[in-house]
Formats: sequence, structure tokens, C-alpha cells
Amino acid sequence: MRTLVVTDSTAYLPESYAASLGIEIIPLQVLIGDRSFQEGGEGSEAVLAALRSGVMASTSKPTIETFSSMYKSAADSGFDAVVSVHLSKSMSGTYDSALIAAAAAPIPVHVVDSQSVGMGLGFAAISAAHAAEEGVPALQVAQIALSRAQATHSYFTVADLSALRRSGRISRGQALLGSALAIRPILTVEEGEIVAFEKVRTSTRAIERIEELAVEAAIGKSVDLAIHHLAVPELAASVAEWIQGALVERAQVSEVILSEVGAVVGAHTGPGMIAVIISPRV
Repeated sequence: MRTLVVTDSTAYLPESYAASLGIEIIPLQVLIGDRSFQEGGEGSEAVLAALRSGVMASTSKPTIETFSSMYKSAADSGFDAVVSVHLSKSMSGTYDSALIAAAAAPIPVHVVDSQSVGMGLGFAAISAAHAAEEGVPALQVAQIALSRAQATHSYFTVADLSALRRSGRISRGQALLGSALAIRPILTVEEGEIVAFEKVRTSTRAIERIEELAVEAAIGKSVDLAIHHLAVPELAASVAEWIQGALVERAQVSEVILSEVGAVVGAHTGPGMIAVIISPRV
């Protein structure tokens, strides 16, 4: 059986990595003023530059037609099934668009709600692609993706709370966001929703805390690590180096991916965001 793995642009998989595994990526849309851009496509650098400079943006899910076209193309290319793994349905309508398109697809399509975003989603797609490459049945490939996503831990912090307030993407802990005091919330993803985990007083302590949480989640396991950022590459590299150093002889770290988030996540977090993703291999 040949199974195609599809994900979306919010996985922030390095292009070369996705290509080497045959993973197809559906782009989300970013809206700035009256202009619309595909995430990762032409104009993406302009969108990110706007976000870095504080320009407001909004986002839009892929159309049902986009998914239908992808699934039809898979069938035409000789695939027997598709496993379509996407960002949390609590954060976007992407999953729902995929589900509607799947119902009319010419081959079986298994749509997976990763209940995650970024490389929390990306590592799930990678595991699915490896399983598909080995000829694992499509339904089992979908379960592998879901299991990997559910085992993943994500922690992040933002420099400015205004983008999260405006987006409405945070589900719990509004008291942390409503304070007039200078706080840096530690955020995480639980059951597909962004929630406030705890608060600290300084940006330095926020970075230290997400590093500590990443190490706690990894100890004694075989894990992959991802560090995401928006407009703070040196800080992201420092965080990656610290976590890897702290895990020497305490965990087996295989993949380490360091990447800037795209415009979709950037529109909801703003510049200065740092995220760590620890994904145990299951």
C-alpha cells in the first residue's frame, strides 16, 4: 500500500526535510490589509517583515477545494490512501476543511487532529511519513501520527501579550494576560488549546523556565527537539545549545530543528516569541 502523508504549513517543517520524506504541505493564508499571501510562498518574507515591525495581520484556513485537489492528485499519482495531519482544530478550521474534502476523495483519506502546532505537528507528520515508507497500513499510520503528537510537550513565551489577546487563541488563564504588571507568561498546548501554564516576572526567567520544562520532559527518553522563534535567531540558538547541554547523559536527543515560525503563528504571537518542543519517539 502506498500512503501519502499531507500536513499544513504551520508544521514549519524545513522544506528539504519534507521533500526527502515525500510529505506534501498545504499552505494557510495570511491577510495584511487587503492583501492575501500563502504561508511559505511568494511574499512570505514581506509578511514576516511586517509582523516583525508590528503590523497587524490575520489568518485564514485553506479552502476545501485546495484539499480536494491534493487528494485527487494523490489518487492520480497512484497512492492508495492519504493520511492528512493538521494543526489543532481548536486553533483553526484547517482540520474541518480537510475532513469535508476527505469525504469526497477518490481514495481513503484519514484526517488527524494533531491537537498541536509547529513541530509538535511536524514531528507527528515525520513519524507518519516513516511509517508510510515502510508500508504500514494507512489507518495505523494515522494512529502513529496521533500518538506522536499526544506524547509531545510544547512550551513557549511571548514578548508582547497584545497579539495573543487580540487573536483570542488562548483558552485558559486570562488572569495572567490581564495583569497590568510586567509579566511573561509561560504558555503550553493542552488538548489542542493554548493555555497559560504559569507566570514569571522577567524575560530572562521566562527563557530559563521553558528550558527547565523542556529538560524535565526529556529526561530518560529518546526525543527530538525543536526550537521555534520569531525575529530572535540568536536567542533561539542559545536556548537550543543550553537544552542539548543539559541533556547530555540524561536523554537521547536525535533530531534538533531550529526554525523561525511563519506568518500564521507569528500573527498570533508577535516578534520575540520563543518555543521549545520536546517530542518523545513512540
